[in-house]
Amino acid sequence: MIAMQEELNQFERSEVWELVPRPSNQSIIGTKWVFRNKMDENGIIVRNKARLVAQGYNQEEGIDYEETFAPVARLEAIRMLLAFACFKDFILYQMDVKSAFLNGFINEEVYVEQPPGFQSFNFPNHVFKLKKALYGLKQAPRA
Repeated sequence: MIAMQEELNQFERSEVWELVPRPSNQSIIGTKWVFRNKMDENGIIVRNKARLVAQGYNQEEGIDYEETFAPVARLEAIRMLLAFACFKDFILYQMDVKSAFLNGFINEEVYVEQPPGFQSFNFPNHVFKLKKALYGLKQAPRA
């Protein structure tokens, strides 16, 4: 429960979505929780992790999204970046991969169901309109 609440707090901080009435002419994409256990080198569970993902396999090309994209970095490009940074004494920073998708704005109107177990008591029939990408969407890597 704590891991799920941390994930939803991250969504609030990043302003990923807004709660709106259910539209009649738009398809609504479901959501589901994906759980993982983070372990140390001895195999002892250190932390429970939860990620809310959209069920993007329900999306139809041309209706829900226009194109997909797969971000790939070649090993040679990474080596060149590191070598150039060392040569020029640049400081490199690492981006938090956990919330990488939550930084990309999406162009299409996408509506997702409220997270299972965290539906609003006041507005149980409302859905979330996404402002930013969510894991599982077909257009998320492009954003």
